[in-house]
Amino acid sequence: MLRRTLARRVEKRARAREEDPAAFAELIDATVTRALSAGLVDDARFARARLATLRRRGTSTRGVSAKLAAKGVPHAVVEAAMEAEQAEAQADPRAIEAEAALAYARRRRLGPFRRPDLRAAHRDRDLAALARAGFAYALARDTVDAEPLDEGSGEAG
Repeated sequence: MLRRTLARRVEKRARAREEDPAAFAELIDATVTRALSAGLVDDARFARARLATLRRRGTSTRGVSAKLAAKGVPHAVVEAAMEAEQAEAQADPRAIEAEAALAYARRRRLGPFRRPDLRAAHRDRDLAALARAGFAYALARDTVDAEPLDEGSGEAG
C-alpha cells in the first residue's frame, strides 16, 4: 500500500512538473525498504488491527478478506490474523461470524433491531443486505429471525 501511495503521489507531482515518473522508481523502492527495516510498515500488525475494527463494525469474514486484499495485505497474513483472532477469543469461527452479523444488523437496524411493526415486511430486504455483506444465508436467516434485542445491554429482551 505504501508503494502504491508513493507511486501515485510521484506520478501526480511528475505530471505537474512535466517530468518522467519512472526516474523516481529507485527512490520509491529505497523509501519502502527503509520503512520496512525501521518497522514502520508491518502487514501483520496492520491486518490484526484492521480485522478487529472491521469485526466491531460487523464485517463478515469474506468482507474482511476482500478489504485487506484491496489494501495489499497478502492472503497468508490475512489468514494468520484470522487464526490469531480465533485463538484469542477461544471461540468457534461461527461464533465470531455470528457476532459480526449481529453487529452489522445493529448498525444497519436490520432484523431484531428494526421496529417490530416493520420486521415482517422487510425480512427479505434484511436477508439480502446481510448476504451482500458476505454472510452465509443460514446465518443471515438466524440473525434476521432472532428475538428483538434490548439495544442498551445487547441481551435478549
